[in-house]
Amino acid sequence: MRPGTLLRLALAGTRTDTARVLLTALSAALAAAAALAALTVLAIPEPVGDPYAEAEQYRNALLREPGLRGGTAFALLLLMIPVLALAGQCARLGAPARDRRLAALRLAGATPGQVSRLAVLETGVASLLGTLAALGIHLGGRVLLGRPDARGRLALPTDVLPAPGALAAVVLGLPVVAALATAVLLRRVTTSPLGVTRRVNRERGPRPWSAVLIATGLAAFAFGGLTLRSFDDATDPPVGLLLGLFAGGGLVAMAGVVTGTGWISYSVGRLLHRHARRPAALLAAGRLMADPWAGSRTFAALLAAVIFGAGAAGLRAYFVTQDEIERRQNRLVGIDEGANPFYLSTMNLVDLAVAVAVGIAAAGLLVAVVEGIVARRRAYAALVATGVPRGTLARSIVWQSVLPAVPAIALALGVGLFLARGVFAGATRGSSSYEVCEASADICADAVARQQHTRIVHTPEVRVTPDVPLEHLALLGAGALAAVLVTVGIGLLFLRASTATEELRTT
Repeated sequence: MRPGTLLRLALAGTRTDTARVLLTALSAALAAAAALAALTVLAIPEPVGDPYAEAEQYRNALLREPGLRGGTAFALLLLMIPVLALAGQCARLGAPARDRRLAALRLAGATPGQVSRLAVLETGVASLLGTLAALGIHLGGRVLLGRPDARGRLALPTDVLPAPGALAAVVLGLPVVAALATAVLLRRVTTSPLGVTRRVNRERGPRPWSAVLIATGLAAFAFGGLTLRSFDDATDPPVGLLLGLFAGGGLVAMAGVVTGTGWISYSVGRLLHRHARRPAALLAAGRLMADPWAGSRTFAALLAAVIFGAGAAGLRAYFVTQDEIERRQNRLVGIDEGANPFYLSTMNLVDLAVAVAVGIAAAGLLVAVVEGIVARRRAYAALVATGVPRGTLARSIVWQSVLPAVPAIALALGVGLFLARGVFAGATRGSSSYEVCEASADICADAVARQQHTRIVHTPEVRVTPDVPLEHLALLGAGALAAVLVTVGIGLLFLRASTATEELRTT
């Protein structure tokens, strides 16, 4: 098959196929935008001879201070996780219709390798269109937003640009990764002239092996925190080791939570099947046991955002405790000031990033719910034709969406908080001595008279464990659960159209 024919067939299809390509391109554009923003922050040059000098051309301290740019870039890269999960959900949109189209191509004489290459090429081309659009927006934004204020400072690093190799790696690398991921997912898929089959050898439900991944990730963060606290200000810690422990441990723990949702779904389905008596609950129990990994696929982006948000809540609790210690120690010497408020104000930006991530995850969840309803429309139409009310089907869909979500969100909140506690186990303030002048400002300003009115105040070393941020965790969990309920409610709008009796004739 010639490349031109292969490309034309990859982009052919119905309006659902067009929507899948556009949504995949949008997801790739969002991921590329986050990656380009992170690379731009890292591209800010350091002054020669002084690696700790601030870049005074920027307004935001996150860009000015070199020690904060790495964390800013890392947070931007973390935003790619829910976006990539959204891309995975969008790639499943209209899968039954695509399977029938691929089967028709097999019937026309195409080989299994050729139809697999069609699916891979569709994902790769859609992702490439998205990354090229992100690159264009990034370059255009440098021109539109590169206007300094009255003091000559920039709001964003529009005066720097990543290296051409880094830009090419993002623009071309993300489509390649998406295409390779599609190829890996198609390993167990066989396309024949009669349809698409998946070779799955699973006779029993999933096992709770994901707990090993979660424990490994938490242990990596705890070891990284101990390593970091073992170095003093005069010795630089091993940056490469710490980044490996924190990044690797976070990803492993996140993978454990996501895969653990499969075991949670299966266990909830078994309990529901054993104790439920209503038709909607029994239908939901059967679906949860038949496809327990649907929860892992559906809630992957949302759980990643919840873990990130819970970790941010734990970090905020650390900064609040540190501020309280600073204020308490300063009052002993007559100063009514706390710690630098910059870190607490920065957490507001982190919370905004978490809200954006939850919104992106909700979009992916909506796509997954709608796709699940459309993909099983023949089964739903058959149930309606035999007398099952649509309200019963709607309640079963709510059951099978909400029941696994509640324990999965609680697990994600706990893992995110423990990850933060692994690094920031306690707020500390070392012992110190201060000279306090107990007289008027005029006398204290005189070096000779000051000596008669001064005393030495010693402040002891203080170490306080931050409180559990129950309010922030509850708000985050409630927001995630509300996102699940809203997206399921919107998805149920497609139920009536998908349960029409005409759907029984769908092939």
